[in-house]
Formats: sequence, C-alpha cells, structure tokens
Amino acid sequence: MKEMVLASRNKHKLEEIGDILKEFNINIKSLDEVGLGNLEVVEDGETFEENSMKKAVEVMSRINAVVIADDSGLEVDALDNRPGVYSARFAGENATDEDNNKKLIEMLEDEENRKARFVSVISVAFPDGRKFHVRGECVGEIGYEKRGKSGFGYDPLFIVDGYDKTFAELGSDIKNKISHRANALVKLREKLAELL
Repeated sequence: MKEMVLASRNKHKLEEIGDILKEFNINIKSLDEVGLGNLEVVEDGETFEENSMKKAVEVMSRINAVVIADDSGLEVDALDNRPGVYSARFAGENATDEDNNKKLIEMLEDEENRKARFVSVISVAFPDGRKFHVRGECVGEIGYEKRGKSGFGYDPLFIVDGYDKTFAELGSDIKNKISHRANALVKLREKLAELL
C-alpha cells in the first residue's frame, strides 16, 4: 500500500496524519487531490465512530483506495456528554466558534462539575472490506472564561488536566503532542503496524 486518502480538505489534518505515518512510506492524499473536493458526506450518526466510518466507507467506495476519516468533538460530563457529535453546530447550523463557546459558558453557568474531554475517532476503510477505528481522548475541564489566542473551536475554554492552561494558551506545539487527535494517531500507527 503506497497511498491513502484522507476524507478531508483540511491541510492541517493532512500534514498531521502524514507526519505520524511517515515511517510507513505512505503518500497521504486529500479529497481535492483525488477529484472529490466537492463531496459532502452527511454526518448523521449518533457517535463519532458512526460519522467517521461513514465518511471513510463512502469515500473508499468511490475511489477504491484505502481511506482515513476522522470525527471529533467535545463531551462535557454535566451536559450528558453534549455537545458531542454536534460540537461544530452546538449553537445552531451556521454557528461560529464564538457562538458555540458563548452557549457552552451559559449552559455551565451554575455548574460545579466542569469535567470534559475532547474525543477524536479515526476510521480506516480498505477496498477489500477490512475496516477499523481508533479513539483518542484528552481530559480536562471547561473554564469560566475564554483564555488564549491560538487554536480554534473550544480551545480557549478547555483547560487540560496536568496543565493550568487552555489549549489556546498552550499553543499548537504542545497541543499537537497531547491532544485527542495525537492520542488517536498513536493508536492508528500501532494498528497499521500490525496490518502492514
């Protein structure tokens, strides 16, 4: 296997996954590079596992190549693990990061339990029918106000266990070593080492 396709147009994800899998000498291509730049897979699953596998299988069925897809988001204990798969559209269909953060702060206003985790599920689908997924988590809690300038999404509110800083204060170098996606990518590398 010389190449894989990432079911994403996100250049940052492409670099991150490419970097982690470089030991396998695999060329990672984006949807744009395989002519599927306009493909929109409806993420209607109830779990990160369902959504990421749906993306992987749908893209794989169109191009007959090994496909990697991920789905990720934030789970907050006091909100019964919401926003979960709705993390990007927590405050509505066209919500901005600002809208989502504001809603989260409001919903947790009188809440003492602020435990939360970022989750990343990466699925892989092979043309021969094999498929698997791995799950990575990063545990922390939700702050009372936004702090920090780097990152995106809920990063300014998420205070990582073991650090007294939000993801947005830690910066991408540290975040990329300890994040939910970093943890999932380590498991992905281990699983691919078994299969390849």
